[in-house]
Amino acid sequence: MPTLVVEESHTNLKSIFGASGVKGKKVTTLPPEITISHFIQSIIKNKSSQIDSPFSVLDLRVLMDLMTKWTTKLPTVKPYYAVKCNPNLSLIGTLASLGSNFDCASRAEIEAVLSLGVSPDRIIYANPCKSESHIKYAANVGVNITTYDSVGEIDKIKKWHPKCELVLRIKPQEDSGARSCLGLKYGALVEEVPELLKAADVAGLKVIGVSFHIGSGGGNAMAYHGAIALAKNVFETASLLGMPKMKILNIGGGFTSGTKFDVAALNVNDAIKTYFGNDEDLVVIGEPGRYFAETSFTLATKIIGKRVRGELKEYWIDDGIYGTLNNIMFDFAIVSCTPMRFSSKHEKNVRDTKSYASTVFGPTCDSVDTVLKEYELPELEVNDWLVFQNMGAYTLSSGTNFNGFSSSAKNIYLACSTPVPREETNF
Repeated sequence: MPTLVVEESHTNLKSIFGASGVKGKKVTTLPPEITISHFIQSIIKNKSSQIDSPFSVLDLRVLMDLMTKWTTKLPTVKPYYAVKCNPNLSLIGTLASLGSNFDCASRAEIEAVLSLGVSPDRIIYANPCKSESHIKYAANVGVNITTYDSVGEIDKIKKWHPKCELVLRIKPQEDSGARSCLGLKYGALVEEVPELLKAADVAGLKVIGVSFHIGSGGGNAMAYHGAIALAKNVFETASLLGMPKMKILNIGGGFTSGTKFDVAALNVNDAIKTYFGNDEDLVVIGEPGRYFAETSFTLATKIIGKRVRGELKEYWIDDGIYGTLNNIMFDFAIVSCTPMRFSSKHEKNVRDTKSYASTVFGPTCDSVDTVLKEYELPELEVNDWLVFQNMGAYTLSSGTNFNGFSSSAKNIYLACSTPVPREETNF
């Protein structure tokens, strides 16, 4: 009969708790009966008078489980976490301790990763268009691999970082239907590839691989087949031009967790086997961002205002479109929330389960700062809370101080939930 087995790696936990970005910070280990929601409730109850709102919770367990899934489903693909998705140092430090390398797109991102003691050879400077000062900085600190997709970039790299190795970024030919189509901005066209390879070779720069990105936010996984086939053609073109054999295939990011990742992994593995099956020296890397960041963060926001117009209930919270919830506007996220009632007014109506079509506004004076419309909520009061799950991807990294509101989550609490038991069948 099936039995439940909880797998735990004390070595992993010890490594994570001692990781740069985590070491010295309080990490609350949660027993099986305590969820992240319960943890948030306890934070609010214990610190209600002095709590700095809004705040987020980072569950380190989620990162551990996602890394395990990545290495299981994509065993031949080395993850390079895309720092732009969420630059939180505890997140980066945890991933570093779990074996991830890093995709950085600017000097600031490189500095953040290096500040945690990560070796520069674990970083790819994956921005096809860089300012000269940033290229010089990369050269000074020993970040020696970067991407390019134009002749102009070759000229800058030759001048300021001649020892740098190059990865040619190409534009996938298929539209994957992802939330954000990055091909509008980056990636060499098929007809441009020979010229870009020859220009790098003439400049004395070594092109060691090819990269692409099918788009951010869970595009059609079948697009990996076409993109990897196109990358194979670039490998062959370089060989025909008499250039040294390439060794890196960078399949980019855009991965989401859940069943979509399973489908993507199947397509990636099949395409690599189909087009590069005989290349034993090939190094395959990926640049997951939201895959790791999205589901590992939960956001808690306080209701700071209320207005009633008939049956319509309107609420103001202390975070919004210009803060952590900017992913609604810029990442096309569809968010949902869970209410937490703390107001004393609820004591007389604890059994009131009626819900109302509600509007939730952010704190700024811009009417665009609207988080939810026609959203079913019970009647709430000022000082109640709304909790948003899956709030780690393109949230904290993109907030602003518009209207004088520093509305992005101020405190990040670290937790480590108990692993989900798995079924083991005994006969």
